[in-house]
Amino acid sequence: MIHQEPKIKVALLQNRNEANISLNGKFFLPNGRAIKGRFTVCADQDLILLVDSSQKEILRQKEILLSAAEGSSFTVSDVKIGIDFHWQRSQEQSFCGDIFLSADFGCSFHLINEIPLEDYLKSVISSEMSATAPLEFLKAQAIVARSWLVAMLAKKKAPRCLSGIKTENEIIVWHDVNDHEGFDVCADDHCQRYQGITGIISASVHEAIESTRGLYLVYAGEICDARYYKSCGGQTEIFATAWEDKSPAYLVSVTDDVQQHPPIQSEAQAQKWLTGRPRAYCDTTDKELLSNILPAFDQETPDFYRWQVVYTRKELEEIIRNKSGIDFGELRDLIPLERGPSGRIFRLKIEGSRKTMIVGKELEIRRWLSLSHLLSSAFVVSVERTATGEVRRFILSGGGWGHGVGLCQIGAAVMAAKGLKAEEILVHYFSGAILKKIY
Repeated sequence: MIHQEPKIKVALLQNRNEANISLNGKFFLPNGRAIKGRFTVCADQDLILLVDSSQKEILRQKEILLSAAEGSSFTVSDVKIGIDFHWQRSQEQSFCGDIFLSADFGCSFHLINEIPLEDYLKSVISSEMSATAPLEFLKAQAIVARSWLVAMLAKKKAPRCLSGIKTENEIIVWHDVNDHEGFDVCADDHCQRYQGITGIISASVHEAIESTRGLYLVYAGEICDARYYKSCGGQTEIFATAWEDKSPAYLVSVTDDVQQHPPIQSEAQAQKWLTGRPRAYCDTTDKELLSNILPAFDQETPDFYRWQVVYTRKELEEIIRNKSGIDFGELRDLIPLERGPSGRIFRLKIEGSRKTMIVGKELEIRRWLSLSHLLSSAFVVSVERTATGEVRRFILSGGGWGHGVGLCQIGAAVMAAKGLKAEEILVHYFSGAILKKIY
């Protein structure tokens, strides 16, 4: 377990061959020379070339560290956010801390921000949700994000775990973040959102970080691998549905309401649950509340608690072929084989005229069945057929947004808006965990 605040390496850009940056204030080269202004970074063979706005070469090395003077920041153009998800877009973002440029194989480089953990978290909790969210939610989000990050860094030091099983008739894979090399985390949804300081950090965010500084979720003496996502859809999920087959005791499935509901154990229960609308904290259509707790681009997804996607057979055949690389032929059926307690499918059979395969876990299912990603793998399938039995359309009726494990962000924000404290929120989502101040 750590004993002091760590410094974090966050990859803002990965595998780029060119980038434009503006140094807003003084930054120091390794030789002590101060520079500021606009610069271009280019990959040059296995080296990195730094040139100024007049195209004058400043430095050419395999690695370049630009150390920020106090009060300085930097701006990066064309930062992609929501990569491969339906909200993907590019932004110009500004950051505090140092810049580390690291050459990668194949004439590319990573642009990495080195920053103390607590400063990093100010941006994370303002990027994951809105800086205008209730203070008690921001505190809870800070504790969860801090705990997840440090637990993940410890996990990266351990031997690599198996990340999937592939056979002729089954592909079961999962995606975690300890596969990053050369930096700790990326700046996007694959790890946790980190979108800089431009107009998103509020007084409440500063208070949330300062009042929880060094505070972690702990279970049995270890920092919790505290996962989170947008909306559970009424019931949270267990770890093994999304990742490796283990079951942390603090990540059990809980109902997102004071009234308990039994876990999903059959297709009939899943049908009733996902086509109904059971009461839950994350079931809110309050536009004013959502505008206060969600970033603007997340507000573009209003149907997150219950949703529906409709494909013609040919549309879905093309999507699955493009995403999986497998030609199933004429698509005949989608059959859920195993679900978690929230209704999220983690083994799905895809039947076609040329090929039948099983795919999992939850994120891979979401990836295969959408041009971007389905909101979640908690869905039931309706198949419309012609009079001769040929499939005409597939209708996926689903619930929730994200993997469903741990903290339900919208549910937690609604709980805070109703007056619950950060500790009450965390106890609800992380069974048996306690809060411990480590530094």
